[in-house]
Amino acid sequence: MESKKLFNAFAMLLGIIGTGTLGYYYFEQMPLFEAFYMTIITISTVGFSEVVPLTHVGRMITVVIIVLGISVGTYTIGIIVKWFVEGELQHVFWRLRVKKQIADLKNHYIICGFGRIGRTICSELEADKIDFVIIEQDVSEIEEIDKEKYLFLEMDATTEEALLQAHILEARGLVTAVNSDANNVFITLTARGLRPDIFVLARASEERNEEKLIKAGATRVISPYLIGARRMAQVLRRPTVVDFIDIALMGNHLGLIMEEAKLSKDSIFVGKSLITSNLRRDYGVIIVAIKKISGEMIFNPMPMETLEESDVIVVIGKKDDLKRLNKVI
Repeated sequence: MESKKLFNAFAMLLGIIGTGTLGYYYFEQMPLFEAFYMTIITISTVGFSEVVPLTHVGRMITVVIIVLGISVGTYTIGIIVKWFVEGELQHVFWRLRVKKQIADLKNHYIICGFGRIGRTICSELEADKIDFVIIEQDVSEIEEIDKEKYLFLEMDATTEEALLQAHILEARGLVTAVNSDANNVFITLTARGLRPDIFVLARASEERNEEKLIKAGATRVISPYLIGARRMAQVLRRPTVVDFIDIALMGNHLGLIMEEAKLSKDSIFVGKSLITSNLRRDYGVIIVAIKKISGEMIFNPMPMETLEESDVIVVIGKKDDLKRLNKVI
């Protein structure tokens, strides 16, 4: 806002200089450069003598230039001082630094939209120290993003330019969580056009639009209202189960969380059964499920289940134990 005011002030100053120059040129018959020089020394009020003796019209032009010049000059100085006092320049430098940080991002997530859903996602990613950048163009939402010091682009997420500036080509995945399902579809299509292999998590406000988002290329579609309604029903029917899920997924004072990890080809557990891997004994974790590379999900696997390369294991354990496990898995 202040930068716009400063631009307007300089524009008015240039207008006064141009008008004064033309006034002296036409009414006082001065050469163009001398008319410009006369205007500058008049605005600056340095007290130099007149270039040529002025007529009454020329003196009226001089009076108008002095009054307007002093007014605009004072206004401009006030804005510049305000920039320094309120830290506007510091904010400008901070935005330049943010752009540099965005340019260095790799293997990050792009969050399109900072509404209630986007805000919660960013909070969770921040807590897990996962890199992300937000694309948002709503001024009120941008103020909130600024307060949190998140990386963001003030752009339209449906455009290719916005996604490219967010470095979609180096991103791990994209979340489209704007309020309009139509825009979510458009963002998904645009993202798929730029990166056919990228993981896209899309929000659907209405259940009937989930299929459209899948057809547009979304990897997964989440309907927050549907999930919320089902969760409320489960609280009524199975409150203890819901409490357990909260402990496993969200973590609490017990320090237990549910996590997943993918076995690399160099993992020491590849080729071993659950019982010979000693995961429970050495790391204190409970194996809840194993997802095979084929997509098959094995729940509550038996002790003799063999672990293979690219298996994704779902475990419950304490944070410190899971950190130790991730280092070797």
